[in-house]
Amino acid sequence: MLGNITNKRGGPARSINLRPLQVEMTPERPFYAIGDVHGCFDPLQAALNRVDDDIEANDIDNPALIFLGDYIDRGPKTAEVLDELITLSLSNPDDVVCLMGNHERMLLDFLDNPLKSGPRWLRFGGMETLESFGIPNVAHDAEQEQLYEACELLWDALPEGTEPWLRNLPLRWSSGNLHCVHAAFDPSKPPRDQESDIMLWGTESFLKAARTDGNWVVHGHTVVEKPIWGQSRISLDTGCYFTGELTAAAFTSNTCRIV
Repeated sequence: MLGNITNKRGGPARSINLRPLQVEMTPERPFYAIGDVHGCFDPLQAALNRVDDDIEANDIDNPALIFLGDYIDRGPKTAEVLDELITLSLSNPDDVVCLMGNHERMLLDFLDNPLKSGPRWLRFGGMETLESFGIPNVAHDAEQEQLYEACELLWDALPEGTEPWLRNLPLRWSSGNLHCVHAAFDPSKPPRDQESDIMLWGTESFLKAARTDGNWVVHGHTVVEKPIWGQSRISLDTGCYFTGELTAAAFTSNTCRIV
């Protein structure tokens, strides 16, 4: 079970909601999904504790653990978060899946072209990521020379294997009629025909129109005050970097439990 993957850190699991969904949810494999971490290492550890305890308490057989992207930026401990997730996913490739978020995409774009992509990334949390790797005082309006230098320093600071791990993150993961993605699916297109930009960055129609094909989309990216579901969407990004609340949800049978 996944409960054997992470260390047993103690503490009771908690459930804040249990609600049957309007359209039957039929995962082929039970799974847990965790919302946007954004450099918040301690809440990540707490969420993994709760998942472990929930698996054990409910005797969940062969669950998967899905992270919905945006592991970096904004929070103070991106380096620690990446180390934890890389270790988990590489040690358990059949059970742990880390999806790509738009912030991982921005970091990769910065590594490829710091002048073009650096100012945007730094504005949206890249400064905190650089600081977590020991590269301070790089603002979004930095001079070209400083951007190049920060890029070189980041290349040197990233542990071996981190950059290819980031590049190979998948954009989606599915189990039955449940589809995990970072930002969104186009509600007018079937799950198999989704565009990369929409899965990473979202689309306005996703939040306005419900799917009509019996599929559910489990996603992060759009911050909500509390986990919500309805109109074929299940939103799990509770803004951990400013609320301290990292949401983990269990998907089994026709229920979504927030643990």
